[in-house]
Amino acid sequence: MSSPSTEVGPGFLAFVAFFFLAAALWLLMRGMFIRLRRINLAQRAEEQRAEQAAEGSAEEADDAASKAAGDGGAASGVGDGPEEGERRGDEV
Repeated sequence: MSSPSTEVGPGFLAFVAFFFLAAALWLLMRGMFIRLRRINLAQRAEEQRAEQAAEGSAEEADDAASKAAGDGGAASGVGDGPEEGERRGDEV
């Protein structure tokens, strides 16, 4: 007395629907990462421009101060402290 199988699986249409959902998700994520990368690069470029503008105005102020003092640029602050990445001897 064997009866015919009554189990029903998801079928081919469910596979196709899942495939299209996965492909759409992949495309959306790819687009999001591209936009985030563009925003990050634009933000970094803006920070660099602001930093360069600040350095330029600081250099102009140092030049103007050294000209006003008449010392020929000795007050520029170069060599006053440890260089970048170096430590003072008394630091722990």
